[in-house]
Amino acid sequence: MTQPATSATKGPDDAPAPTPAGAVGFAIPHRDRLSFNLDVDICVIGAGLAGLTVALEAARMGASVAVLEARQVGWNASGHQIGTVMPGFGVPIGDLIARIGFHDTRDLWSLAKLGMDYVRDLATEETMPGINLTQGALEVSNVDIGDRLIGRLQMLGEDFSTEVEGWQIDHVRDVLKTDRYFHAIHYPTAFQLDGRKYLRGLEALARQAGVRIFEDTPAVSIDPSGIRKRIVTPEARLRASDIVLAGNVHLGAPLQRLSDTLLPVWRYAALTQPLGARLAEAISFAGSVTDTDGIDHYRIVDGDRLLWSSPETTWAAQPKRLGGAIRRRIRTVFPQLGAVEIDQIWSGVVGQTVHGMPQVGQLRRGLWVASGFGRQGLNTTAMAGQLIAQAIMHGDERWRLFSPFELVWAGGRTGRIAGQAISTAVRAGASAAGLLARYRERAAAREAIHEARLEAAKQNARQARPPRPPKPALADQPAAAEPHETTPAQ
Repeated sequence: MTQPATSATKGPDDAPAPTPAGAVGFAIPHRDRLSFNLDVDICVIGAGLAGLTVALEAARMGASVAVLEARQVGWNASGHQIGTVMPGFGVPIGDLIARIGFHDTRDLWSLAKLGMDYVRDLATEETMPGINLTQGALEVSNVDIGDRLIGRLQMLGEDFSTEVEGWQIDHVRDVLKTDRYFHAIHYPTAFQLDGRKYLRGLEALARQAGVRIFEDTPAVSIDPSGIRKRIVTPEARLRASDIVLAGNVHLGAPLQRLSDTLLPVWRYAALTQPLGARLAEAISFAGSVTDTDGIDHYRIVDGDRLLWSSPETTWAAQPKRLGGAIRRRIRTVFPQLGAVEIDQIWSGVVGQTVHGMPQVGQLRRGLWVASGFGRQGLNTTAMAGQLIAQAIMHGDERWRLFSPFELVWAGGRTGRIAGQAISTAVRAGASAAGLLARYRERAAAREAIHEARLEAAKQNARQARPPRPPKPALADQPAAAEPHETTPAQ
């Protein structure tokens, strides 16, 4: 997902500044449809972050690459609207270990970190002017998790070689002036960027490497059999040795069965109007903040604006209808901000798999898939793009680490209803757990105050009590008569 055009997030269409020497040019080329037959080594279907990364890396390795996009480049690219790039996946690390074991989990985690490093290496001001990269991400807890925090920090730091810091309650509330958060995990090497600038920079790099990108060109049918696969578009035919399906939930009728393995989730985000000094008084953390339940995700942009993502649905709703919900959520967490005004609000859809992990790998010889990146798409799309390009060009088989996460039907309409119900229940449960945690904290504070007052009252009572008069001395008693000596009878 990409951000709307603001002074911090405006894209290349909005009067870009002159490009520094060595930087990627952001001028948008003429939008071409595929109107002639074409033969290439690799055909990528979907010009989002994953598809563009596959194309860029494969072209750098010498392949001829064509990208087919049914609409426009990156019109609904994966990646959270906040633009946070973190290590790992959207599945708790303990759940991964339980499913695939410790060693495979550690290998997957290393790949995800490589994806994060890849984005960092590309997203520089020299290469992508205006990328606005900021450091640090904070994962805050809505409940008191002091004991669990220590174990998780040890696992991430010692077993998974991830740079993390544990923040105590006082530290968290010093930078986030709200009583809704307790402990936190700080990822100092995580970062944020302008998602739209990154997408356009990735597109420009791909074009410079020789990738041919065709927009308004949906794949009408696909024949993956044989050595040379065939793709039919509305105006032309294309042949390729390998096809990469990177269209997420929008692959369309030819691959509807694959799209049906993804639950579409629409996430809504808003950018507030300038809030002035009151925002700095409420939030003094420069990076992004997300809670452990995945309810809220936000950060400061432009110095005094708040970029906030919270509601989600399994159907497309008008973003403006969710503006009130976002305003109320901001006021719930930071009441001192008062009534905030929303400047822009938008939405984006991501594909969520049943198991929560990305779909990365080979469906059959020469037919590859890269989709299902969910909410954590920036690092994982970069990772998937590299894995698939290296697999096609050099036979790299690290993509097999994703084999345990098979394609599972997401349930269609029933799945959407169930997904919305589960999401609502999770949010309600998190809200109830947070309410209970804050109640316990206040009760403990009241009890501590009561105990302190009681002890102080006892101390005061001891100090105010008049000293006891000394006991009167006992009157002298006559000495006991010594026994008379008796003289033995003569």
